[in-house]
Amino acid sequence: MQILDRRISPSEKPYVIAEVSANHGGDLNRALDMVAAAAEAGASAVKFQTYTADTITIRCDRPEFRIENPDSLWSGRTLHDLYDEAHMPWEWHARLFEEARKYGIHSFSSAFDETAVDYLEALDVPCYKVASFEHTFIPLLEKVAQTKKPVIVSCGLATLEDIRETTQALREAASGPVCLLACTSNYPAAIEDSNLRRIPALRVAFPECQVGLSDHTIGNTAAIAAVALGASVFEKHFKLADDNTSVDAAFSATPAQLKEYVDAINDAWSALGEAKFGPASAAEAQSTQFRRSIYVVADIAEGEIFTTENIRCIRPGLGLHTKHFRSILGKTATCAIDHGTPLNLEMVSS
Repeated sequence: MQILDRRISPSEKPYVIAEVSANHGGDLNRALDMVAAAAEAGASAVKFQTYTADTITIRCDRPEFRIENPDSLWSGRTLHDLYDEAHMPWEWHARLFEEARKYGIHSFSSAFDETAVDYLEALDVPCYKVASFEHTFIPLLEKVAQTKKPVIVSCGLATLEDIRETTQALREAASGPVCLLACTSNYPAAIEDSNLRRIPALRVAFPECQVGLSDHTIGNTAAIAAVALGASVFEKHFKLADDNTSVDAAFSATPAQLKEYVDAINDAWSALGEAKFGPASAAEAQSTQFRRSIYVVADIAEGEIFTTENIRCIRPGLGLHTKHFRSILGKTATCAIDHGTPLNLEMVSS
């Protein structure tokens, strides 16, 4: 997968998306500050959400249109009321995308219906995100696919069959390349619910797709583990440091925490390195001198027999390899050798 100047794969530096979500709080200046904060934290991209309450649901107070779960951050609210508060005014998009270009990071959005795709196409976004709750919305998938741009799909709640249907819908509509994000749709998600073994399973089941993590946990642990499992794209909700009240603030990272998150992911990816053996660097190669090798430990005259009293396997490692020790015992010295000399084969009779 290629997004503008960034190639996306496990062999490339991870692509980290800073998710603004509803944490703009309805204030354009805060949203602009969040773009700057995402860039300063080292994120690869900043992402928004493009919807209105009326493009997602209807104004209705029936029980099914109200969040009844007492453990939810939004318990008691109607869907329309929540989305009306959380949505970002569409007229902000162009300004925010331009701000991201100024800071040198990518910017795009989650489209929640076909009209959002039309709007974002007019702004020439480089790729699309499909949220977990929308990946079964086939008309949206078909509309996104028609753009031929890369598609990043969160797979929260999804069964393997759901994901097959999603990828099939995109494939049949001849979409651009696809990235699937393992996701737990709890806010916040408990670390023990991450089920990160889905990442290699997705890579096997959908080898044509990139795989990543949409991370709703608190902290960096899940992301670090996901790097080791082959994730190449990461998404994390974030907020400004003084935000304790916006819709998603309770499970979002501050700019400082986002920087730690990006750094932890990049460090974990760097630590993977490659499947090579031997010294990893010139610095490590210098440590070979601390291995054992065969040294002369007592002065030896020419013709004298090598014994366990005058040669030993000791540090440093500048002498003959220890594998020769047994075969040298009983042979004679070809020359006089001083105590403390690293042994070599020229000093040993054939």
